[in-house]
Amino acid sequence: MNEHEEHKEGEEIKGTTEKLWSATRKTFHNATFRANQYKRVVQKKIDLASLHKKIGNTHCDLGKLIDDSREAGVENLMAAENVQALLQKLDSLKQSAALLEEEIEAIRAEIPSAEEQEEEPFEE
Repeated sequence: MNEHEEHKEGEEIKGTTEKLWSATRKTFHNATFRANQYKRVVQKKIDLASLHKKIGNTHCDLGKLIDDSREAGVENLMAAENVQALLQKLDSLKQSAALLEEEIEAIRAEIPSAEEQEEEPFEE
């Protein structure tokens, strides 16, 4: 082999090594991105489950309040101040739950940065 052929072979090895390293970096970036994405979704789902539990508890409180008020002979139960307060609390909790669901979908729709997507995949 002459010096020119050795140089050309060295460049090919260097190019292959660079492609391999680039592919490894991209794979690592994608893996860490997806792991972080998953972690954020799980946290939001935990928060959402907590909100749903609060909604259920508020439904129970509202039902008990209405039943107690009915037994006490309160007229126009729905207009009662404490019933309206619980209904507003329910509306607020439901709105918070809807926002969390939107955030979960937004996180799931995220993709790695465009810079990472433009790198060429490793090919032999």
